[in-house]
Amino acid sequence: MKKICLSLASLVLLFSCQNDDTVENNSARLSKRACASQEVLERQLKENPSLAIKMNQIEAFTENAMLNQQRLVNGKIEIPVVVNVLYRTAAENISDAQIQSQIDVLNADFNATNADYNLVPSLFSGVKANVGISFVLDQVIRKATTKTSWGTRDAMKKTKQGGINPTSPTTKLNFWVCTIGGGILGYAQFPGGTSATDGVVCDSKYVGVTSNSGSSYPYNLGRTATHEVGHWLNLRHIWGDTTCGSDLVADTPSHNAANYGVPTYPHLSTCAGTPVEMTMNYMDYTDDRGMYMFSAGQKARIDAIFLSGGPRFSFAQP
Repeated sequence: MKKICLSLASLVLLFSCQNDDTVENNSARLSKRACASQEVLERQLKENPSLAIKMNQIEAFTENAMLNQQRLVNGKIEIPVVVNVLYRTAAENISDAQIQSQIDVLNADFNATNADYNLVPSLFSGVKANVGISFVLDQVIRKATTKTSWGTRDAMKKTKQGGINPTSPTTKLNFWVCTIGGGILGYAQFPGGTSATDGVVCDSKYVGVTSNSGSSYPYNLGRTATHEVGHWLNLRHIWGDTTCGSDLVADTPSHNAANYGVPTYPHLSTCAGTPVEMTMNYMDYTDDRGMYMFSAGQKARIDAIFLSGGPRFSFAQP
């Protein structure tokens, strides 16, 4: 397991490092999971240099909270979710039942009640975690559109660009459902960004649970949203978006790079110490059926953002 010791300069490097799989190249790999959260963050950092300072402050706060083992006083967090559906076709206008199936998946995955949680190997049984966050469907907002795809520049979040402005983004998780395009399954905004674009975006094909024979397979179990909400809660990709990089969590092993499909366990890294990779972690790129756990370190990282002074403290208020 890795130790976390980062200077301000290295944090800036982390936030600006380039992922080999850029948004422009994602169209060539539709069969592989493609999350654009890191690329969106890199664009936001270029457009707003002060964001790096703010995110460094958030990181310092988070590390301090984890070092001092601070925990939430009122325990469980319940987050209302506003789902914004932008549709051109009937298939894009997903049903309320499909949306509720996604909320159910989030609740299972973030509370360790998912049926595959017991598949976590014994090597990681000591660090698998119940994050303890619940999600409640607040409302569904639907809007017809003529756009065939929305891209990753947040147009779907802006009424003036044909999208839907967020609803109460400092107290509600806004979840946009639309066709993103370019092979992107979803993306999220990390804590620290402007509230005007805060939230999670998922392609309509990968929201909720569908059959194993449908076109959404192997991303048909709602884990795209689990992954993206993880980013929204300040979790990084487990490989740190660079070869043997850091996800700023001490109890997740170093990964060479993203994993795809369902790797055979044990999958060894060639990083220092050749650790067994935690390929079943939600923050990897494996198929939906291949990811089913968060770690205790990830839970501690999430807890920190809800503390007084944390970037999502407003969500912890009654």
